[in-house]
Amino acid sequence: MPAKRSVRWFPIALVALPLAAFSAVLFFPATDSSPAEAEAAIGFAQVIDREEAYFPICSGPQRVTCVVDGDTIWYRGEKIRLVGFDTPEVSNPGCANEARLGALATERLQDLLNEGAFSLEANPEGREHDRYGRALLVVSRGGANLGDMLVGEGLAERRGGRGNVWC
Repeated sequence: MPAKRSVRWFPIALVALPLAAFSAVLFFPATDSSPAEAEAAIGFAQVIDREEAYFPICSGPQRVTCVVDGDTIWYRGEKIRLVGFDTPEVSNPGCANEARLGALATERLQDLLNEGAFSLEANPEGREHDRYGRALLVVSRGGANLGDMLVGEGLAERRGGRGNVWC
């Protein structure tokens, strides 16, 4: 009888022992690394994007969720100025090139927002609203700032840059 009892627990031990070892490594990382390093090494650093909507280009007086231009949106009835970058003007461009690039930046932001879930984060500079009453927020997906993507594609410049570089 005793031999059968040990055989019955053998399959459970094959699962339980490796699981216990993995749990020990996962929940008790080595003390010579920071928590951020341990998390990155394990590969569990994930950003959960919770916002999602369809963004048309804004038109007409009723604006709930839409893209105004390359750095301004309406989302759920709130007008939001995306921070950290500037895009060419579309409503009052200084030249034909600015108008063209402004339209491209607007369409690209629309595409980025409509690709899937995203996050809206507080302005790292602390201000909640600009002088026009727009909420100042950062928009990102998977931890990547969408404004940085526009800058990288030549459709925007970092905030505080050289000014209107499009004309």
